[in-house]
Amino acid sequence: MTKRKNVLLFLPTKVIPTFPTDRHTDRKTKMCKSCKCSQEDHCLSSDLEDDRKIGRLLMDSKYSTLTARVKGGDGIRIYKRNRMIMTNPIATGKDPTFDTITYEWAPPGVTQKLGLRYMELIPKEKQPVTGTEGAYYRRRQLSRQLPIYDQDPSRCRGLLENELNVMEEFVKQYKSEALGVGEVALPGQGGLPKEEGKQQEKPEGAETAAPTTNGSLSDPSKEYVCELCKGVAPADSPVVYSDRAGYSKQWHPACFVCTKCSEPLVDLIYFWKDGAPWCGRHYCESLRPRCSGCDEIIFSEDFQRVEDLAWHRKHFVCEGCEQQLGGRAYIITKGQLLCPTCSKSKRS
Repeated sequence: MTKRKNVLLFLPTKVIPTFPTDRHTDRKTKMCKSCKCSQEDHCLSSDLEDDRKIGRLLMDSKYSTLTARVKGGDGIRIYKRNRMIMTNPIATGKDPTFDTITYEWAPPGVTQKLGLRYMELIPKEKQPVTGTEGAYYRRRQLSRQLPIYDQDPSRCRGLLENELNVMEEFVKQYKSEALGVGEVALPGQGGLPKEEGKQQEKPEGAETAAPTTNGSLSDPSKEYVCELCKGVAPADSPVVYSDRAGYSKQWHPACFVCTKCSEPLVDLIYFWKDGAPWCGRHYCESLRPRCSGCDEIIFSEDFQRVEDLAWHRKHFVCEGCEQQLGGRAYIITKGQLLCPTCSKSKRS
């Protein structure tokens, strides 16, 4: 009998159909012209575009090691996204087949065993397995939590020169003071050099105390508690660390979420503020207003504000007929800015 060899096949990532951006999306508002839903629901960027975006975000920061230089790219860097492929045999009589599962993202710097444990602690519908709703959810979150126009001035529309300078300083500052990437490790082992971290999984039955970040041995009787839910973190179960929070704090994988929207932080990318992790979107708009018309951060001091909402002056227009509403009557209903005529027609 001929012996079969196990072969791993690296297949192209399944592409989820999206609508053409230019034809179906209003560039000014970044909303679908037909149904008024957000851009991330219809016009997701490609994997390559996402990797370029995250590469740009992490470059010029202390997390640039998670990026790689693009050959001939004049300094452009791309995200070295870690993928994980699991192959499990399926018994089918005399001719076994193999079930291959590809995670489109996995925490970097950990063994496959620890990476798989991490995935098992995330809700199944949010696990980024190729071709599933979880993978689609991750891509939507990349668009929602980390808008390209929050970091790249060239993707903003109509920035004046003084606004450009303010934005560049804004981005430089958050990369230096707030941007972070979570680290996955066993309790008590966060912040270890990678050489030691790879030794964190000992053979079953081995008795070793987990070293702490200051080089001393941790107390084996110490109880590790999640910062969010205050539940105990089992010694054999991975947790997430934030270097900006300090390695005395840890989170269950499902608890490492934005303090504002409570959504899991995509690819563990966070912004640290007021003693908690934020997603990029809510961190930026906690410091400066975001235009309800174009979704971009406002870097001008001259803008329109109504209660908790803000608009660039030029975007303070009726969402129905697009007439300027500065100095005119307007109605805000269900988050929509409308002139009285359009508001009346929607009610009828």
